[in-house]
Amino acid sequence: MAEESVVGTDMPVKRGREEEEENNENGVSAVSTVTVEMEDANKEPDFISSVIPGWFSEISPMWPGEAHSLKVEKILFQGRSLYQNVMVFQSSTYGKVLVLDGVIQLTERDECAYQEMITHLPLCSISNPKKVLVIGGGDGGVLREVSRHTSVEKIDICEIDDMVINVSKQFFPDVAVGFEDSRVSLHVGDGVKFLKDAAEGTYDAIIVDSSDPIGPAQELFEKPFFESLARALRPGGVMCTQAESIWLHMHIIEDIVANCRQIFKGSVNYAWTTVPTYPSGVIGFMLCSTEGPPVNFKHPVNPIDATEDSKRPLRFYNSEIHAAAFCLPTFAKKIINSEEAE
Repeated sequence: MAEESVVGTDMPVKRGREEEEENNENGVSAVSTVTVEMEDANKEPDFISSVIPGWFSEISPMWPGEAHSLKVEKILFQGRSLYQNVMVFQSSTYGKVLVLDGVIQLTERDECAYQEMITHLPLCSISNPKKVLVIGGGDGGVLREVSRHTSVEKIDICEIDDMVINVSKQFFPDVAVGFEDSRVSLHVGDGVKFLKDAAEGTYDAIIVDSSDPIGPAQELFEKPFFESLARALRPGGVMCTQAESIWLHMHIIEDIVANCRQIFKGSVNYAWTTVPTYPSGVIGFMLCSTEGPPVNFKHPVNPIDATEDSKRPLRFYNSEIHAAAFCLPTFAKKIINSEEAE
């Protein structure tokens, strides 16, 4: 059963005196587990750094030996859904932060770099997209960006975790505003099953806004899922999926590229963008099209710049950065292009 608590408290942090004395006697700085006291809860928040008290550190086997840290001003929410731990905290430099299973999903300061790129890279590469599916994306940010495209008539979203949706609506209203669009149909459930049940050739574009390939998102990186994606797209339809960091996950990217080249008979390209609070500061996207009308992802044909929303202007994406996103450093280019040669 899902459990939740809205905390909303400041974070005075104390270390046990015995632990501190023991460390001082051994001549080392204190790095033991931190006890965090809160007004209405004695439970120590998960993933608060044990090295620098009062800081959140993103520690994961997906990026061993390193951790990005943010100073925590206040923990706003902690809960456990049916699928994962959910936390929201107020940081001192990046605004509010959404964390799932100890991994940062978005911050108010830099979420635009991810949401705008994962959405407009595919949608600006085809003319007049009408039917769009979002898998994951429970924070609503991709929906917000899809809704900028006036040609779109129907937006389906399938998110497995309703706690993520509700928490995002409460703490990130400027992101979750996407749910308010009348074209959106929300389906809470398994994205893999939803895609399998979709009629062949239903969508012009599918955007997979997944977390890392561990836990509930693991299936979204496997070959059968990519086959379902291709089947659900119309001829010349496009898909874009989160595809990890070139600095940390080239082995994963290599597998994704290999699978996509087998399945998608149109274009297959890798792009990337900068997101300071993601591991290594960058995140990648796999963009593919099905056989049919040709798609050149590197040259947008459906510019969003011209339909600028004065109330919610774009903060990151433009046509120049669209083209630049496909320029890869040499080490990544060699591996990705070698898959193409094979």
